[in-house]
Amino acid sequence: MARVDLPTAWPLTDAASIDLRDELLTAYADPARGYHDGRHLAEVLARLDELNGAGATFDRASVLLAAWFHDGVYDGERDAEERSAVWAERALPGLVADEVVTEVARLVRLTETHRPEPEDTGGCALSDADLAILAADQDRYEEYAATVRVEYPHVPDDLFVIGRAAVLEDLLAKPCLFHTAYARERWEEPARANVSAELARLAAAQPGGDQARDQLA
Repeated sequence: MARVDLPTAWPLTDAASIDLRDELLTAYADPARGYHDGRHLAEVLARLDELNGAGATFDRASVLLAAWFHDGVYDGERDAEERSAVWAERALPGLVADEVVTEVARLVRLTETHRPEPEDTGGCALSDADLAILAADQDRYEEYAATVRVEYPHVPDDLFVIGRAAVLEDLLAKPCLFHTAYARERWEEPARANVSAELARLAAAQPGGDQARDQLA
């Protein structure tokens, strides 16, 4: 996957937007973050370029801005996507058209569920790029899972395992993890294999792990 230089990947060109870009970069560089950091942002942007190059069509400006904002706020709380969307709604007026502000905020909110409608080309692209980590090679996937744990230091291990397993089970219950044709073809199978393997590891780490693993499989 191509490396992304985050400062040069900022989609706005006017000088007035640079302070906003730098505020977002500072947010992603927060040392309290584990997975949802600048590397994650760079990977999402690279995946969007990959999808675009493979023929996925979407409004590039809106989707790229939504990618930048989608984890602008991240602190392990349930309303982080909402607060990220509100940040976009407050920061973008005057820099882009009103309809772009509205679309960016909508797309950011969509990343809470990753369930875009089939005709929502921007939502499908952003959702797929955000979840593409699930299809990473084994080493990167295991690193991703470990850094997600870092972001919940206040949650005891047993409760984290229960919550994490519920998130993964919800993913596997979807008819498709991905929504663009390219992502379904390239990422769906390895993503499901990675998620299933993580569920098995979580079950095995608990007391009665073998029995729990059978129940989660």
